[in-house]
Amino acid sequence: MIATIRRALDSDVGYSFRTSPTAIVAALIAAVCIVCALFATWIAPHNPFDLASLDLMNARLPPVWQEGGNPQFVLGTDDQGRDILSALMYGARISLVVGLASVVLSVLIGVTLGLLAGFVGGWLDGFLMRLCDVMLSFPPILIALLIAGVGRALFPNAHETLAFGVLIISITLAGWVQYARTVRGSTLVERSKEYVQAARVTGVAPLRIMGRHVLPNVMGPVLVLATIQVATAIITEATLSFLGVGAPPTSPSLGTLIRVGNDYLFSGEWWITIFPGLMLILIALSVNLLGDWLRDALNPRLR
Repeated sequence: MIATIRRALDSDVGYSFRTSPTAIVAALIAAVCIVCALFATWIAPHNPFDLASLDLMNARLPPVWQEGGNPQFVLGTDDQGRDILSALMYGARISLVVGLASVVLSVLIGVTLGLLAGFVGGWLDGFLMRLCDVMLSFPPILIALLIAGVGRALFPNAHETLAFGVLIISITLAGWVQYARTVRGSTLVERSKEYVQAARVTGVAPLRIMGRHVLPNVMGPVLVLATIQVATAIITEATLSFLGVGAPPTSPSLGTLIRVGNDYLFSGEWWITIFPGLMLILIALSVNLLGDWLRDALNPRLR
């Protein structure tokens, strides 16, 4: 294990990471946010969604450094007396899970269709690319709103798990197109190279050529795009939740917390919406910075 880590740090990408202060800081911020989200049950000082532990007498308390603050609630409380710091940890968990799951599904769908379109070509390529053009003609948030709205209309009394499934699918259907177009362009270049022609001549099956030879050579841009799209998916989820069609109210994400705090923003309780907004910005900014670093690290022209 130690030897593997050492080899990774000694590689070109590892050296690029070690010599990039921006990437290191972004990775540390992302790691802290992920750890706090994953281990919120043990790290968070309170369980903000345990109704039995909530006290309306603690509602809308300011942060501890302001007059009237309570040391038990470092970042203050919301309108229901929930600890803002604990709510951020639990809310970030939901946002990260939805964002990562939707990106994974988008990569699977987009890479598969893009690989088929670029390698097979012909009518299949034309059909898939026209489908991508149709999807790109609609704003991604509009597609996500449509799918989320239809899902909630079909399953009005759905369980939380199903509600999260509809949310993930809505973001996935809005995000697979970029992967398909990226992989398709790279596959068109790779399929004309000598190693692919040699594999065809020796009788290797087309599916094996795509999976064993072409796919590894087109995954570089996909990894960079997926890293950046994680932040986009998290922001999309927060937008849907802010509009009321995202995460269920019983398990609010960062977007839901921002929406709740927005009602009190101009009445003096600024912390209810500002801190969830800052948490969302930190996560998105750190992931975007890592994506920019990865793009440069994997670019052979910049080595």
